[in-house]
Amino acid sequence: MMRAAVVAEPGRIRVDDVALPEPGPGQVRVRLEGCGVCASNLTPWEGPDWMQFPTDPGSLGHEGWGVIDALGEGVGGLKVGTRVAALSYKSYAEHDIAEADAVVPLPTSLEGKPFPGEPLGCAMNIFRRSDIRAGQTVAIVGIGFLGAILTRLAADAGARVIAISRRPFSLDVARRFGAADTIPMEDHNGIIERVKALTDDKLCERVIEAVGKQWPLDLAAELTGERGKLIVAGYHQDGPRQVNMWLWNWRGIDVINAHERDPKAYIEGIRQAVEAVASGRLDPSELYTHRYRLDQLDEALDATRDRPDGFLKALITL
Repeated sequence: MMRAAVVAEPGRIRVDDVALPEPGPGQVRVRLEGCGVCASNLTPWEGPDWMQFPTDPGSLGHEGWGVIDALGEGVGGLKVGTRVAALSYKSYAEHDIAEADAVVPLPTSLEGKPFPGEPLGCAMNIFRRSDIRAGQTVAIVGIGFLGAILTRLAADAGARVIAISRRPFSLDVARRFGAADTIPMEDHNGIIERVKALTDDKLCERVIEAVGKQWPLDLAAELTGERGKLIVAGYHQDGPRQVNMWLWNWRGIDVINAHERDPKAYIEGIRQAVEAVASGRLDPSELYTHRYRLDQLDEALDATRDRPDGFLKALITL
């Protein structure tokens, strides 16, 4: 048996004792050490019409890491006892099942350290698709966990990063992660004028929108210079969006949806994240600001929604 979180109804969880899952052919079972809490959980947590309750045990959790404790038939190249980041989908639990090709071994240098592979890999993939180069000016709209990592990656690539966020705490993080300039996300036109002043009216070669709301998307487009690239990294799941197609068309903006859907691309991003963290090129440790037990998943989800002062990323630890 194992413990697993169940969303019993909108805004309420319970922890059930359920049967330990067994890996099928080509699968592994992971004894989880923890799982990151993703903002994509928030809409299901609110209980939209399309959700069914109670959820399956462990559902919504997809940022798990832990140790392989069972192998399915035909699995090669992995062994029991290997510590891995897993791309699996019921990781708000003590164990989860993953396809063997959807886990990435973690080196001993990361022993004892949390590693929510899916969001770290997502950041690496967004950075790759952003095509950021030395000498460019890059605006990042929204400095949470993802925005902070992208700030570090862009700065290390030689770009000048302008970080824009509504929270002073987040702007402090952005400066520590390499942002050359920071702007409070308060006044739409004031932000545009400030970026114009910083760029001699040229605006930015790359703008990454990392919030997932209408206004930040509008703002990001306004900050993108002619023939620049607007990278949509925010998770837009609360309804349709409107876009200023006149602006996009007139400036010749390339719009990149940076969300991967190919599991192989996800795994490649996680591999790159493992290398970056293990080598010391990227240190996300200070971004894991809040930790909760499995039976506190409701508190973790509420904090992810409400973003109290000092919050960037919540982890469920087991």
